[in-house]
Amino acid sequence: MSRAYNFCAGPATLPEPVLRQARDEMLDWRGTGMSVMEMSHRSDEFVEIAETAEKDLRELAGISEDYSVLFMQGGASSQFATIPLNLLGDKGCADYINTGIWSKKAIAEASRYADVNVAASSEDSGFTTVPLQETWHTRADAAYLHYTPNETIGGLEYDFIPDSGAVPLVADMSSTMLSRPLDISKFGLIYAGAQKNIGPSGLVVVIVRKDLLGKARAETPTMMNYQVIADNGSMYNTPATYSWYLAGLVFKWLKEQGGVGAMEQLNRRKSAKLYDFIDRNDFYANPIDPRFRSWMNVPFTLADDRLNGDFLQGAEARGLLNLKGHRSVGGMRASIYNAMPEAGVDALIDYMAGFAKEHG
Repeated sequence: MSRAYNFCAGPATLPEPVLRQARDEMLDWRGTGMSVMEMSHRSDEFVEIAETAEKDLRELAGISEDYSVLFMQGGASSQFATIPLNLLGDKGCADYINTGIWSKKAIAEASRYADVNVAASSEDSGFTTVPLQETWHTRADAAYLHYTPNETIGGLEYDFIPDSGAVPLVADMSSTMLSRPLDISKFGLIYAGAQKNIGPSGLVVVIVRKDLLGKARAETPTMMNYQVIADNGSMYNTPATYSWYLAGLVFKWLKEQGGVGAMEQLNRRKSAKLYDFIDRNDFYANPIDPRFRSWMNVPFTLADDRLNGDFLQGAEARGLLNLKGHRSVGGMRASIYNAMPEAGVDALIDYMAGFAKEHG
């Protein structure tokens, strides 16, 4: 079989050079006689790994000293509760935009702690578009405004950064972080589960403006208190050391590729190729408003759902892995994050063309 390409939405494909380096360093990191996963998180060796990873992330994403960078555990879903506990303060209310399954999960969890106002929703459209901001009903007294820039399951992505005025803007960037340049200064808080564009699962990166620290409710668990995590360099307890190390390798790899500007060009090209093919071929369809199609997650359906099994079986035989769509949506989904080479997208299109010719 020729080279395999992993289109999984997460945990997602990692850059091959990163995997090779991790393999070579598995048993002995730089002559220490230890694997990184065996090191004390307090050791000079791991502190160097951690500090270098943060420095590289700050350079890649343009994160100023006005922000703390936290390497936390629990994935993005744990932040659904952590955010209101830390940011509500004495306000008690927050605004959310509902554009898909991950938005809904965030809203449901925040509703346990806050008066949540769903300021806009595209649920009536089947989450195929993003409500234009002029239709949103936000509140000036909200503690923050939360949105999900990219819905990985539905393949829906904002093409704008909302203007939240004086209200801190909070974004779940799990699937878009580092895929293109971003003006961090427009956000109060960004969080990103690592297992898409950053590294393996077990880690979530939180970028929080320092003036938003120190507002956690009294009942906030210590391990969820951003101020505590920041004060302890993300090492209040033993962090996810190996995931942190691998994320650092990914950051180095991204810098070697030319940074997020180079990733933007590559990601634009990959997604445009795939969407153009889908749009030109009557055998396949994508349900999303073209303006808001995701660069990272491309869902598509076949003209006959009865062929789904044959399609997936043929794809796997050709090393095109994990193309089955999410169970809540069906069809297919190709996740084409930073580490997916353009050759992988080309191989997928070639297979899709052949399958359509055979079965169309």
